[in-house]
Amino acid sequence: MTTSKRIVISSDHADIPLRQAIAEHVAAKGWEVTDIGPVTAESTHYPKHGKEAAERVASGECQFGIIVCGTGQGIMMAANKVKGIRCGVCSDTFSARMIREHNDANMLSIGARVVGKGLAFDIVDAFLDAKFEGGRHATRVDMIEPAED
Repeated sequence: MTTSKRIVISSDHADIPLRQAIAEHVAAKGWEVTDIGPVTAESTHYPKHGKEAAERVASGECQFGIIVCGTGQGIMMAANKVKGIRCGVCSDTFSARMIREHNDANMLSIGARVVGKGLAFDIVDAFLDAKFEGGRHATRVDMIEPAED
């Protein structure tokens, strides 16, 4: 069962400061944030963190997830391996809004080496403020899910 306004956030070891800043930003907007780390700069692997965050979204524990790595690409690929996850990497607000409105994305990936903190906040806001439009887009999203089997 999905808990409304609950979001999971994770990153790899190199991107802790941006992840923590995003967590604070999202919490200030009224979201209950589950930050699953890591907490130290000790080397870790982004696939592990992408998968763990995705599992919390797929289970319904969290409504959305935000994940961060150097480019956003690797951690996004790991998250998308979890059934029921639709995660896009975004470096602009238009794409962040569109992955929600047209693709019903439930996770957002950001590249810490691609965007700065201010733009990351704008991307997060665009993602969280957008609503899935349904209609013809729902038909297309439904076409993605059978590929997961």
